[in-house]
Amino acid sequence: MTSLSVETLAAGAVEPITSAGNGQLGIAVLAGIAVIVLLITKFKLHAFLALTIGSLALGAFAGAPLDKAITSFSTGLGNTVAGVGVLIALGAILGKLLADSGGADQIVDTILAKASGRAMPWAMVLIASIIGLPLFFEVGIVLLIPVVLLVAKRGNYSLMRIGIPALAGLSVMHGLIPPHPGPLVAIDAIGANLGLTLGLGVLVAIPTVIIAGPLFSKYAARWVDIPAPEKMIPQRPSEDLERRPGFGATVATVLLPVVLMLAKALVDIVVNDPANPVQRVTDVIGSPLIALLAAVLVGLFTLGRAAGFTKDRLSSTVEKSLAPIAGVLMIVGAGGGFKQTLIDVGVGQMILDFSEDWAIPTLLLAWLIAVAIRLATGSATVATISAAGLVAPLAADMSAAHAALLVLAVGAGSLFFSHVNDAGFWLVKEYFGMDVGQTIKTWSVMETIISVVSLGFVLLLSLVL
Repeated sequence: MTSLSVETLAAGAVEPITSAGNGQLGIAVLAGIAVIVLLITKFKLHAFLALTIGSLALGAFAGAPLDKAITSFSTGLGNTVAGVGVLIALGAILGKLLADSGGADQIVDTILAKASGRAMPWAMVLIASIIGLPLFFEVGIVLLIPVVLLVAKRGNYSLMRIGIPALAGLSVMHGLIPPHPGPLVAIDAIGANLGLTLGLGVLVAIPTVIIAGPLFSKYAARWVDIPAPEKMIPQRPSEDLERRPGFGATVATVLLPVVLMLAKALVDIVVNDPANPVQRVTDVIGSPLIALLAAVLVGLFTLGRAAGFTKDRLSSTVEKSLAPIAGVLMIVGAGGGFKQTLIDVGVGQMILDFSEDWAIPTLLLAWLIAVAIRLATGSATVATISAAGLVAPLAADMSAAHAALLVLAVGAGSLFFSHVNDAGFWLVKEYFGMDVGQTIKTWSVMETIISVVSLGFVLLLSLVL
């Protein structure tokens, strides 16, 4: 058994802050998660407050001194925000530029002009996947739903045949691909390589989104055959603009951070020499901070200025992009605090002890933990953060590729069966004008397919890497 080293604890304390045995720690973990679940689901408390209270409850149930539990939570919150907070902010700025400049609409209109008939569901997957890279899931839905409804109405398509592929593209990006908050936090908690996780995430995402999107939509359209609701077709952002950025420039801007991070990962693998000038350069430009910052700076010109934005309008767009993510940042930060509390009370070692006796592969165990938290809380982000904290010690002796796959397993589990305690469930239900049963048959089943299929591909990759 490997001792609980500094590396294993991922910046946590070397010695646990409590002397509780594994039995008490197990009860403490269940009690802490139960507190979070009850506060979010029963009392409708904000996830930030629920995670904060749940972290302190975890420490108390584990018999840790209150002052040390508070320190653990505060340290974890600070480290997590420092690690991913700026990246989330930069992603939000890029997404706002993409939306307000009409760049997102330009991507949509260009692709739809080239597609028709049987190709339309595939076009919707492509649109959602491109737009979903820099945008939060909810923002992506708001941008795409008008297009889905218009295409379904004007082309006389089944709403599910068009809508499910778009939702699948957004959901897969949200759960598996950085720079979305969940994958970023999991990468930080597990200590995985971001570029490698991004590359493997794309490999898993492509077949997953094909199966859960265009292929599943055939069945979803048979199960739920409804027209596009007229009242839910809002005005598109670019209708008030005199001009929009070009398609090529918009796509290049969106993909710039992805290309830079993948280039860094490729050079690290091929060159594998920290002293090499090429690797030193790619290590800088391919770091998440520089890659996203470069995309934002480029986007100010290729998106903002191309749409005719003045300096004041650009400044206002950046400012408005930051306010909505305050809640996300606090939830992510509190999740990091919960993760650090788990580590510091000794839950990491407990997981290591138990895993020796369990005949369950580590990747499957990570997925099951994320599934349980997702079903209980309804939040993919909370599920990712909590599960990543619980399984992080298992990555201590893993290769870089398997650590990246561990992140993807957690992300896959966090998407399992969205139901009535998930805000996304109600967002989809209302936009598509469905009842609860119809939403479960389509959206909930689609999310489950994404979760199970992506896990399958993660396990397959683990056999060859």
